[in-house]
Amino acid sequence: MGNLIVLALLGAVLYYVFKSYSKYTDYSKEAFKNFSISYESIKKSELGLFVALSAKVAKADGKVDALEAQLIGIMFDDISAIFPEPTKTKDILKRIFDEEKDRSDNTEQLAHSLAQAIKNDKAKMQQFMGFLIQLAFVDGEVSESEEDILQTIAEALEFNPDMYHAIFDQFEKMMANATPKANISDAYKLLGVSESDDMKTIKKAYRKLVREYHPDIIKSQGKSDEYMQEATAKTQEINQAYEMIKDAKK
Repeated sequence: MGNLIVLALLGAVLYYVFKSYSKYTDYSKEAFKNFSISYESIKKSELGLFVALSAKVAKADGKVDALEAQLIGIMFDDISAIFPEPTKTKDILKRIFDEEKDRSDNTEQLAHSLAQAIKNDKAKMQQFMGFLIQLAFVDGEVSESEEDILQTIAEALEFNPDMYHAIFDQFEKMMANATPKANISDAYKLLGVSESDDMKTIKKAYRKLVREYHPDIIKSQGKSDEYMQEATAKTQEINQAYEMIKDAKK
């Protein structure tokens, strides 16, 4: 079931997180145009700290699976695009992620550093915490170790417990209610491919559509509720179609 909504979850959490903060626009190229790009500066920045915490959540159950890696890759693209020297920034973000995913001794410290970096900005805190919860759900269920990591981060951030459980419960309901709606013919049409195409071609078309329709963590700032709902629904359809085709071609 998790495979059906892996990237759709991104749209859902962003809708939930941003619906009360439609004018939240701190993350832009203009805001970061004078940022000095280096490993040290990125690692200490709020987005670098967030990537480090994402690594903790992604590896909490012992491995970063393919679905999590795909979502993290999109996040790297979204974040690096607003910095000067995006390619260099993306390489640094990858390095931070790879270093931090294998460490288990500094999660609380990183979360405290993030809280200081954002100066307890509730909108940013909700944005970050929502994405981390989403990441934990990406493989269809949240393990005990993932939930422990999330709780550690939330407590270190002094994140509102009621809000934490509201976001968490939102994802549990999504997972419980997610059901495929398209038939196999509709699935091929949606991805713009034919039954005779091989999986390499189909996967390429799928990834292109995900790139086109997913509401990313940066660009979703300032978008309307309707935009987020439409983007979420479209991404769900894309993922359902891709999973149906994969199953049919086995």
